[in-house]
Amino acid sequence: MSDRTTGSDAGPGDDRGGAPGAGVGNPNETGPGTGTGTEALPPGAARARKALPRRRRHTQRVPVTLLLPALLGLAFLILPLVGLLIRAPWSTLSDQLTSTAVWEALRLSLVCATAATAVSLVLGVPLAWLLARTELPGRRVIRALVTLPLVLPPVVGGVALLLVLGRRGIVGSWLDSTFGITLPFTTTGVVIAEAFVAMPFLVISVEGALRAADPRYEEAAATLGASRLTAFRRVTLPLIAPGIAAGAVLAWARALGEFGATITFAGNFPGRTQTMPLAVYLAMESDPEAAIALSLVLLVVSVAVLVGLRDRWMSTP
Repeated sequence: MSDRTTGSDAGPGDDRGGAPGAGVGNPNETGPGTGTGTEALPPGAARARKALPRRRRHTQRVPVTLLLPALLGLAFLILPLVGLLIRAPWSTLSDQLTSTAVWEALRLSLVCATAATAVSLVLGVPLAWLLARTELPGRRVIRALVTLPLVLPPVVGGVALLLVLGRRGIVGSWLDSTFGITLPFTTTGVVIAEAFVAMPFLVISVEGALRAADPRYEEAAATLGASRLTAFRRVTLPLIAPGIAAGAVLAWARALGEFGATITFAGNFPGRTQTMPLAVYLAMESDPEAAIALSLVLLVVSVAVLVGLRDRWMSTP
């Protein structure tokens, strides 16, 4: 009888809400299982805790030996841009920017940079997926070759394109004799030169986004019957869309400012191959104020690209 009474008092059906196996503890006991959530403090401990000063953020003093070179480096990067703004012909800027030559160069630059970015997207996104998602033999060598235009002098890139796609080049001679297609010193040649130097920016950005994306989503889509192409189109692309957008903007900005490969492979013909950087170079010899005005346009575009990337895709929470 006593056992049944004890079990009914401390069992799971107790009306007093006792947890199974907890029983009724001694109200005078304190500990982790009493449900109070806090431990009793000695009489003076609470007052001592309130009297403790709050921690202040420690600001480290910058050594002079590091501060001076840092300020010199900052001035080295900023002063040329400030000088460009100071020496700008603000009184005649509107006339400079509305001239026919400037608008023709600006139009050609925007069209060619956009076309080069489209070529980079079509070719660069699959290439980035190949580098990030497959165990391709020699993948490190391929990645090094893909990023080589980043460190290669643009003029050397233009010479390489001319030797391959020129009328007497490895591929260009065949294109000329078979299809009658000539790429150098044409607007198409400008697009090819800009895509050559801009595509690595897109590939690096998209490959980083693919490596950061969880591949288990693609595997789950494959288990549901989706093909590799469908999983890439419906699952992978939405996941890496910010990386693709960031890479596309970087590639577009790089293509817009391309000079060396363009002038070597496509020449400097107004209305056909003369982009904004080439117009700046030509104007420095005859009309320096026009060169400054064109430089201001490119500066504004560059600042807008950096601000857009930082606020939308590269900001940290």
